[in-house]
Amino acid sequence: MVERYFRRVAALTPTKFWINNPTRDEARMAIAEGAVGCTNNPSYPQKMIDHAEEGSYALQLLDQVIAKTDDDDEALIEHQARLVEEIAEIFRPIYEASEGHHGYVSIQGDPTRDEDTDLIIRQSMQNREIGANIACKIPTTPAGLAAMEKLVPLGVPINATEIFAVNQMTTLCDTYERLAKESGRQPMLYMSHITGIYDQYLGNYVAENHIDISPDILWQAGMAVARKVYGIMQDRGYTATFVGGGARGLQHFTEMVGGDACITINWKGTADKLLDQDPPVVERLFQPVPEYVIAELLEKLPDFARGYLDDGLHPDEFEEFGPVQLFKNSFVKSWKRVKEVVVERRSASD
Repeated sequence: MVERYFRRVAALTPTKFWINNPTRDEARMAIAEGAVGCTNNPSYPQKMIDHAEEGSYALQLLDQVIAKTDDDDEALIEHQARLVEEIAEIFRPIYEASEGHHGYVSIQGDPTRDEDTDLIIRQSMQNREIGANIACKIPTTPAGLAAMEKLVPLGVPINATEIFAVNQMTTLCDTYERLAKESGRQPMLYMSHITGIYDQYLGNYVAENHIDISPDILWQAGMAVARKVYGIMQDRGYTATFVGGGARGLQHFTEMVGGDACITINWKGTADKLLDQDPPVVERLFQPVPEYVIAELLEKLPDFARGYLDDGLHPDEFEEFGPVQLFKNSFVKSWKRVKEVVVERRSASD
């Protein structure tokens, strides 16, 4: 019997399948297909509230949390934690069987206040109480990096997210290596390069500014940076594990096959399509990007250059980098929508 796609990927390559923002059923289905990890982001509570099958369950949890606290912001954090706790429990056997190497479930704090280092630290420690297999998802921005200065020595597993640029990765990894050496602690560190959102951002820029660039060239932009990021990580022997995220097409999984990496995708629209299409397992991550492709991208897309060049982005610019803002804004929109629901349901219960 021929194994299905993700099982063959795991058997033939070091590439690992992760699932993103899953329902409880999707988490179980993903594990059945070989998933060994899970990411969630601040859009997760809205997805669950709006979900046809999970909505009533998510709202029931929300009502319980509202009754427990008068602080709407704390209610949002607690509600997300309660939702993610169910997913963490589903992945816990993988964590235990692998002795802590796999089975992590990521959770991120309040995206509307992620410039507050102390708040990131407090919410990360609060979220760690969910379970041993929780990794705290933290933006790779000045505030997030400052929070890591405190969290790494405490042994907190981290999924460093909102990474689009080479210098974000090197700054993160150099910071982690220093902290690990100074503290003697080496908690799990995932480096999430949000390749699909990068492609989405550059595609928006091209459309809005009427840039004359071949779609075939543009299609390769996010992966060109991802390939460089992965190569540098391997060459320098960084401890961090590469995570490919923000998938906006099947290529954001298939083009990364072959790497010692975790690729996180949604079940609906990506994982299910790959299972249906059942493509051949081909190691594509190491395929070089032609020089003419890089040259045209550098010439026509300033924010590609900022992400691709080793010194294209200064740490002070991480927070305001266009792709970071695009990604963050989607979280903020969802977070604020759930806060509106909190206010509505609290008023209705008074």
